[in-house]
Amino acid sequence: MSDPHPTVAELVARSNALGADPKNTNYAGGNTSAKGTGTDPVTGEDVELLWVKGSGGDLGTLTPAGLAVLRLDRMRSLVDVYPGVEREDEMVAAFDYCLHGKGGAAPSIDTAMHGLVDAAHVDHLHPDSGIAIATAADGEQLTHEVFGDKVVWVPWRRPGFQLGLDIAAIKEANPQAIGCILGGHGITAWGDTSEQSRKNSLWIIRTAERYIKQHSKKVPFGARVKKWEPLSPARRRARAAEIAPLLRGVASADRPMVGHFTDDRVVLDFLASRNHPRLAALGTSCPDHFLRTKVKPMVLDLAPDAPLDKVRARVAELHEAYRADYASYYERNAKALGGEWPAMRGADPLIILVPGIGMFSYGKDKQTARVAGEFYVNAINVMRGAEGLSTYAPIDESEKFRIEYWALEEAKLQRMPKPKPLATRVALVTGAASGIGLATARKLAAEGACVVIADLSLEKAQAAAAEIGSSDVAVGVQVDVSDAAAVQAAVDATVLAFGGVDLVVNNAGLSLSRSLLETTEQDWDLQHDVMAKGSFLVSRAAARAMIEQGIGGDIVYISSKNSIFAGPNNVAYGAAKADQAHQVRLLAAELGEHGIKVNGVNPDGVVQGSGIFAGGWGASRAAVYGVEEKDLGKFYAQRTLLKREVLPDNIANAVFVLCSDQLSHTTGLHVPVDAGVAAAFLR
Repeated sequence: MSDPHPTVAELVARSNALGADPKNTNYAGGNTSAKGTGTDPVTGEDVELLWVKGSGGDLGTLTPAGLAVLRLDRMRSLVDVYPGVEREDEMVAAFDYCLHGKGGAAPSIDTAMHGLVDAAHVDHLHPDSGIAIATAADGEQLTHEVFGDKVVWVPWRRPGFQLGLDIAAIKEANPQAIGCILGGHGITAWGDTSEQSRKNSLWIIRTAERYIKQHSKKVPFGARVKKWEPLSPARRRARAAEIAPLLRGVASADRPMVGHFTDDRVVLDFLASRNHPRLAALGTSCPDHFLRTKVKPMVLDLAPDAPLDKVRARVAELHEAYRADYASYYERNAKALGGEWPAMRGADPLIILVPGIGMFSYGKDKQTARVAGEFYVNAINVMRGAEGLSTYAPIDESEKFRIEYWALEEAKLQRMPKPKPLATRVALVTGAASGIGLATARKLAAEGACVVIADLSLEKAQAAAAEIGSSDVAVGVQVDVSDAAAVQAAVDATVLAFGGVDLVVNNAGLSLSRSLLETTEQDWDLQHDVMAKGSFLVSRAAARAMIEQGIGGDIVYISSKNSIFAGPNNVAYGAAKADQAHQVRLLAAELGEHGIKVNGVNPDGVVQGSGIFAGGWGASRAAVYGVEEKDLGKFYAQRTLLKREVLPDNIANAVFVLCSDQLSHTTGLHVPVDAGVAAAFLR
């Protein structure tokens, strides 16, 4: 691979440096560009090019592949055919005819801003300090007071070709300016060199930060309210875990969502203030903010330690009101603006604020949910700055609607890849650091689920989770499934990590191969505590959360061929597995009314990667059958009808099918995955 063009290398380095600091811009927000000379791939002649961050990329992690590359002469010639602001969306498609070579990434809506401004390097960013001035009621006056004539005010205009023309004209009319404040939106800066553009961007950001710090009111959000003060950290997180499933059900009424929770001090301080209800109702302003967080959040207006029954009732009222308010917002703006608009999208909140507890944010996956929360923290910082200097005044509702239901945004959504089968589902797998549990966790994650690896060893659980993916995909927790408090803690950790729980795999187990006379009371109790009692405790705690969510779920028991087959020297293990097998039937009968399916998988002879077999069970069973331990898997295979060794992945595949839409109407079933053991056929 050849080295990038020097101009590209400079641009990527500048972008990464600016994007690495959240004070400069939010995740995937803003864009940067550079102009320079390249070679026409057809004629071999020099041609002026524009390199600009493509649609949907992130500055902090930008690479050359994330840049759109356009012929500058062709891009600027679009000015002559621009049909006007009412048809400017058509200009985005026109950018495709300006691409150089293969063009790189897809050009974004902000491409015109970068191409039309007469500067070699341009940065468009969304810093909290800059947006605070941009959303202040007297933002234009503040811009002059803060920056003098070095930064120029640009009244709000929806991103697009006309905004590019506006900024180009303002730069030409103000040769002394290094950038501008975009009303309601963010900042744009420029320079003759990449370093100058970076310094100008940072000067605007830091100057705004200093001004806000020096001139802000002491309490921008108003006095603190005692009843909204934060609970202690332990009580706060316990209450968050208690209400998380309820709130996820609210956010998932139209479509399933993954959740994220934060009790960051910024959030808690905002929610403890007198003015937070007024400010939250005004919604966010920067397009990047409200596209991620919806127009405004839902706020639970109760004390943080209010009785749970009261919380349930109030949440139901607030949710109904939120949905009605959102539908009204859609209808009045669609009617007032006229024309064709996409159908109304989900009317559920993406941000739910709970005074004294924190913020719950939602999205199609964990990363989207987490980033939505980060954006609302940005919005809080913006509101603090604007209220500290003036009054927070976001863009008009009609403008928010135009952007939220923009045809370009709808097209972007339509281009998204089809979700994986288990997308948005949250799985808790016990005994998941090895063997069947690990294979199952891998399979569920590969099919789109968020996975919590629960194991007796925290170190092994965390290592397994890290192997599967980032904390947006998998986390590891410690659990002794025979301890009710430890089980509840694992379920709490699950709902705090991903918003709720949808899929439980009771896999934790152990076995001691002993005859009836050799089996001690302690042997019996240990195996029943882990498998029979442990499955009960996990199912009970998870079912509470699933019922609170109100969106159904799956519980899968990894039982055994031995729940049916009577083999020698395993009375305690076989009895515990039979207990698990009947729990499947009992819970299927009880939980069906809540849309919760309960099924089981009956493996046999899964030697590879098994913690049970490695812990002594393999040697014991090999001795019983008179074979070498290393040959035990092959021995088990030869006694089956199919003569195939059963592997952990075979069990994982069965779990996936049971939890997929393919078996959406199946509950109370046991699936044998034993390569065919006639004596264990279900009757």
